[in-house]
Amino acid sequence: MIFSEPINLPHGITLQCRVSGVAGRPTLFFLHGFPEGAFIWDALLLHFSRPENGGYRCVAPFLRGFGASSSPAEVAAYRAKHLVQDLVALIAAESPGGVLECLVAHDWGGAVAWNLANQQPGLMKRLAIFNSPHPGAFLRELQHSPAQQASSQYMHFLCRPDAEALLAENDFRRLFAFFNNPDGSAPAWLTDTVRAQYRALWQQGLTGACNYYRASPLRPPREGDPAAQAVTLPDTMLTVDVPTLVLWGMDDPALLPGLLDGLPGWVPQLQLQRVPGASHWIVHEHPERVAVELQRFLQSN
Repeated sequence: MIFSEPINLPHGITLQCRVSGVAGRPTLFFLHGFPEGAFIWDALLLHFSRPENGGYRCVAPFLRGFGASSSPAEVAAYRAKHLVQDLVALIAAESPGGVLECLVAHDWGGAVAWNLANQQPGLMKRLAIFNSPHPGAFLRELQHSPAQQASSQYMHFLCRPDAEALLAENDFRRLFAFFNNPDGSAPAWLTDTVRAQYRALWQQGLTGACNYYRASPLRPPREGDPAAQAVTLPDTMLTVDVPTLVLWGMDDPALLPGLLDGLPGWVPQLQLQRVPGASHWIVHEHPERVAVELQRFLQSN
């Protein structure tokens, strides 16, 4: 079973979490991205909480700004240091000994996870990333790859002061279009039931979700806005020493395969699995492959 639990953190933030499995067991955390919510992990929560699959305690929070979790009004509240602080406190509250068996993350959740793994590697035994660029690779590609710069221009739209209103128009037409196939059709996984989950989430507000983009220094350059061109990140902020699985849908239209170049230089214990025919939404498109690869990773030495 999956339970919905609000978890109050010492620094005044509440994260609404979806939880499965027995408290006190080795713990897995699952972090969603934009424009999604904790419910995208439900099948994996059930899978990995079963005794035959490890009997893990599985926790998937709605990140701050999403759903019923706290949504501070200030854009600065969505900078990386605050998002990392949320996770550090949640791990202390939910995981025995304050150490995760694995931190699993996609998209913006991955951005937070990369930072946490760099800053607090002792809080996790493993890291699993699905289509979320390493910050060093993302900065490099935003600065030097015209193709990635073009694919990331949507980020400027999400920073607009009227982004929330535009995204909500016509029953969230623009947001649902994020999931479309290359030919513009809706994917098979986006059923009426799943659409209703997203609609209910987005109706709770979109400002927190957009504030992730507004607070981030990593954006593609455009005329009058050099954005990432002026950013530098020292290697001390980029190294991840924990064993790391990167599972990457190679047909992601927003995050191009060049983002995989050079990863072993930052992530020495890297297992990289490329998935042809999968897009950014690999968790929905290939749930069995995701579960199998994660199970294998959890059982590896």
